[in-house]
Amino acid sequence: MSSPPRARRLALATGLTYNILEWGAEHDQTIVLVHGFLDLAWGWDEVPELLARRYHVIAPDLRGHGDSDWIGPGGYYHFFDYLPDLDEVVARLARGKVVMVGHSMGGSVAAYWAGTRPEQVRALVLLEGIGPPEATTPVPDRAARWIDAWRTARASAKVMPSIEDAAARLRKHDHLLDATRALRLATRGTREVPGGHAWKHDPLHLTQGPYPYRVDTAAQFWQRVTAPVLYLEGALSRFRLADADTERRLAAFPRCTRTVIADAAHMMMRHQPAAVAAAIESVITGTGSS
Repeated sequence: MSSPPRARRLALATGLTYNILEWGAEHDQTIVLVHGFLDLAWGWDEVPELLARRYHVIAPDLRGHGDSDWIGPGGYYHFFDYLPDLDEVVARLARGKVVMVGHSMGGSVAAYWAGTRPEQVRALVLLEGIGPPEATTPVPDRAARWIDAWRTARASAKVMPSIEDAAARLRKHDHLLDATRALRLATRGTREVPGGHAWKHDPLHLTQGPYPYRVDTAAQFWQRVTAPVLYLEGALSRFRLADADTERRLAAFPRCTRTVIADAAHMMMRHQPAAVAAAIESVITGTGSS
């Protein structure tokens, strides 16, 4: 394995300071790993170390996640707010055209950025990252729930008595996660608070925002991605979209390949890190299926 990552603090023009992990600084080709909802850079586990044998790898904690800043009073985590953050991370740390990799929510962020800056993308890899099923709740009802949730969001953060309890919670929601890996992720993903430990993410993320996900909006970005796109799915994932819906969304990308990772669920980078790293490298080297 490679050396431990370098942790960087990057003050952004958006006013927030990001925490970023960096591996393989001696290499020229940059891979950017964008984590998913309520996760953090460490959540990629072994994947960055495997890639860092040949590539420069950076993994940010998105705003309100990990060790990056939370939004201040009066602010909220509207989805497009992630884009200027990610854009500056790439501009300041990446080398040349990047390989952008995103998991789940981070895949949606990565794909939006790739469609915004297509000339800067060498390849795009999405790990079940083409959005959730489209919401059917009327927007006024969503807005009412969003308003009501503000009152208790941060005051009701869950406190766990120990790191071991946090690890057990991770395993409860991920039956493929082994005990050793769960303890490592729980250690990285929690902070000490009175009474025990809490997850590092801002509890405000657990509120449902007022703007629903719309495929027609996302497709406007996907259509502009001229680089090759690789879509990865976990064979055992409960979060896979219906096959027809997946194909409809992927058809918006001009150049897209779809691959299934065996013996893996939604958190496939933790279940099969070597297979995920190999898939990412395949789209760089052009050795993947087409």
